[in-house]
Amino acid sequence: MTEDPKSCNYHMPAEWEEHEATWLSWPKNPLTFPEEIIESVEKTYSLMVEALSTGEVVKILVDNAEMEERARSIIEKTSANLDNVQFFQIQSSDVWIRDYGPTFIINDKGKKAAIKWDFNAWGAKYDDLMYDNITGENVVQTTNVKIFRPGIVLEGGSIDVNGKGVVLTTEQCLLNPNRNPHLKKEDIEQYLCRYLGVDKVVWLKSGIDGDDTDGHVDDFARFVNDHTILCSYAEGDSLDSQVLKTNFEILKSQGIFEVIALPMPIPIPLDEEDRNLPASYANFYIGNKAVLVPSFDDPADSAAAEIIGKYFPNREIISIPAKDVVYGYGGFHCITQQEPKNRE
Repeated sequence: MTEDPKSCNYHMPAEWEEHEATWLSWPKNPLTFPEEIIESVEKTYSLMVEALSTGEVVKILVDNAEMEERARSIIEKTSANLDNVQFFQIQSSDVWIRDYGPTFIINDKGKKAAIKWDFNAWGAKYDDLMYDNITGENVVQTTNVKIFRPGIVLEGGSIDVNGKGVVLTTEQCLLNPNRNPHLKKEDIEQYLCRYLGVDKVVWLKSGIDGDDTDGHVDDFARFVNDHTILCSYAEGDSLDSQVLKTNFEILKSQGIFEVIALPMPIPIPLDEEDRNLPASYANFYIGNKAVLVPSFDDPADSAAAEIIGKYFPNREIISIPAKDVVYGYGGFHCITQQEPKNRE
């Protein structure tokens, strides 16, 4: 058996543990964000950078100097701490760095390393986005840390950890034959334990309506401390209600977590594709000093922000419009990736 992180006393820390930086990739793909919304999405990015840069470095991928100049000019219109904004001219196909970027881990001495998973554009759904496997490699090469390579397909949005030995994931995604058809459930569980440094894998069933990632867990179930999980919940007869009820009950049945219901926004239809967008308050992002909470001009916006904020009393809860980002089938958590601080 090859060397793995767990045997070297590494584990994936929880998102609320101290970051060195947050990674982003500046939006530009016209298929993801058409001309009529790209400026709104860029404005959203600038608000995210403004909020995060008060407490950590924000590392932004741009394709070239021209894109860097554009991004910088937009960010400079905010009150961002520009000393904490860094640009990397690393080409990418799209913004979903949570899924193609490295997963960072820490050992028992506080030394940082990274896991470079294989990325196949969510089961080879999008040929034009396969390049981002190379983008992820280029990102990890900038970090000058030890790199572990499991050799399996996995996206960062498909897992959520509490930093204390537990990972949440879904059968719909990790057991999908479009990822690792040669692996059985027990094989994948072993990879999760070895590479994330966990002892327990909680398998949820499936994800929310409109999610083209095959059920990423970060769209509906998130740890907010080592024993509390916010789980999206929908009443009535919506497409999500039974799916989310099942996942909620699985979490409760573990007997070791406090499971809190998080409302869902009213479904946002995408008429041209006869589907709903994967809008969810669970796709928030925890920075060092701020928590970025999506808002949808929905009656549940304030209640969701209040629930999330209860668990982060020492961080500013910042609600940012998310409709146009979600038009690209993802949210704030999908477009961010935390890099923990070395603690040596």
